[in-house]
Amino acid sequence: MEEIDSILGNKEKLNSSTYLALSSKKTIAMVSDIFEEKRAYSPIIEKIENKIRGFVQIQNGCDHRCTFCIIPYGRGNSRSVLPEEIINQIITLVNKDYKEIVLTGVDLTSYGDDLNKKLNLAKLIKLILKSIPDLKRLRLSSLDVAEINSEIINLIEKEKRILPHIHLSLQSGDNMILKRMKRRHSREDAIKIVKQIRSMRPETIFGADLIAGFPTETEEMFLNTVKLVDECNLTFLHVFPFSPRTGTPAARMPQVDKKIIKQRAKILRNLGEKKLTEHFNKLKNKKINVIVENSNKGRTDGFAKVSLSRDYPNGQMLNMIVTGKNEFGLTGKVVA
Repeated sequence: MEEIDSILGNKEKLNSSTYLALSSKKTIAMVSDIFEEKRAYSPIIEKIENKIRGFVQIQNGCDHRCTFCIIPYGRGNSRSVLPEEIINQIITLVNKDYKEIVLTGVDLTSYGDDLNKKLNLAKLIKLILKSIPDLKRLRLSSLDVAEINSEIINLIEKEKRILPHIHLSLQSGDNMILKRMKRRHSREDAIKIVKQIRSMRPETIFGADLIAGFPTETEEMFLNTVKLVDECNLTFLHVFPFSPRTGTPAARMPQVDKKIIKQRAKILRNLGEKKLTEHFNKLKNKKINVIVENSNKGRTDGFAKVSLSRDYPNGQMLNMIVTGKNEFGLTGKVVA
């Protein structure tokens, strides 16, 4: 393809010698076997232009083989970044006046599995919060229900620096589909986890990844996913119409008609909009925390978008009484 200058593997792209080799014009492709990579690297990032939220990778790759997923073949097996590297990265960002840190990874809850079981995600979070008292806001990215243990739940309850916004990798609300996806949780597990966390920290807002039209999904199976959204009262839905990935087991399964997939994805997205509206309505006349992201735009602790009546400095924390909503998000009156 004429428009491609070079091809780099996920290992090579982090190695400076790769770019020296490419600059010689003698090599246009450098891709090694990612499964041979045993370490995860988190290059020190000192600044992200015009951002108040810093993203810190703590893990890469995945040891699981969901039948629809091609990611492990591009990212390799699960590899954890050493805790001292993570802490150094967060300290660098906090010292640069970043107000919020988001921990990211392909399979976040598997953190530490390759470190002789000395650490897990909960222990890492405790270490981060203890080591960096100036870090005031810590957000977690997508969590696997199968690996959310009591340590994580207790941390979410007791440590208020962990923001009350949890995104779950659910994919489906039907147990048979979950088995065919090779997921490691059931719909009952998801409901139990959500109820546990919400009972301990009621303000927690939940989001989820959902796949519409997975192979063999019947109308009844799909409706189980719709019901799960209601039973868990999920607010933020990331809906993905199923798309087969070459080489995955799901690509060889009996496929759902594309028109039906599109219809089901639309139903879930509409449900997501309804749930978000319900969430906004519940916040009306309530006092909330807002972090300014871009002059007159912000986010709540629960990650809802906020439209401000005037410009404020990026990163400023505001108290706001919610009065309504517009096409962007919540609106309200800033108070002392």
